Amino acid sequence: MPITTTSTKNNKTKDKILKVSTVLFSKLGYKGASVRKIASEVGIRESALYNHFENKEEIFLEVAKGIFSSPFSLEHEEVAELAARGKPFLQKFTMQYKMLTFDKGNEDMFRLLMIELFQNKELRAQFMQEFHAKNIKVLSEAFFIMMQNSLIHSSDPMLVAYEYISTLFYIRLQITLMRFDSNSTDSISTQFEKHVEFFWESIKV
Repeated sequence: MPITTTSTKNNKTKDKILKVSTVLFSKLGYKGASVRKIASEVGIRESALYNHFENKEEIFLEVAKGIFSSPFSLEHEEVAELAARGKPFLQKFTMQYKMLTFDKGNEDMFRLLMIELFQNKELRAQFMQEFHAKNIKVLSEAFFIMMQNSLIHSSDPMLVAYEYISTLFYIRLQITLMRFDSNSTDSISTQFEKHVEFFWESIKV
C-alpha cells in the first residue's frame, strides 16, 4: 500500500511539473523558464524536481511531446471502423486538430516550439516522430481502408496523407501567427471544415 501511495504522489507531482512548465515555457520561453522557477511554482525544492526529471531539456521535450502528439486519440480498431465510413473519419480527425489549434495552452507552446525546432536537434527528431510520422501513419492507414472500400480513388495512401495534413498544418501555423499579432482569425476559422469538404470532393469515387 505505501508503495502505491508513493507512486501516485510521484505521478501527481510529475504531472504538476509538466503543467507548470508548459505555462512558464509559454510565457518566458525556453531560456527564461529556469528549473528554479519551475520548482518554485510547483511548490517543491529544486533538488526534489530532479527526482522526476534529469534536467530542463527533458522537461521541455516531455511537454513538447504532448503538443506534437497526434490529435487522433482513437484505438486502431476504432480508426479502422470510422475510416470505413469515409468522410466522417476526416471530419473527426480535423475537428480534433482544430481544437488543438485554438487551445490557448497548445497555441503558446506551438509557437515556442516552432522557434526551438531550429535550435534543438532532439526536439526536431521528436517532432518528426510524434507529429509527422504518427499522423501520416494514421491518415495513410485510413485512406488505404477507404480505397479498399471503394470510397475514394485508388492512389498512394501515404501521398494522400501528406496532401491532407499539409494544409491542416499550414492553417494551424497561419492562425498562430495571426493571433500572435492580435489579429482576428474569424475570416479563416472555418478553413478546417472547408478543407474537409474540398478534399473529400476531390478524392471520393
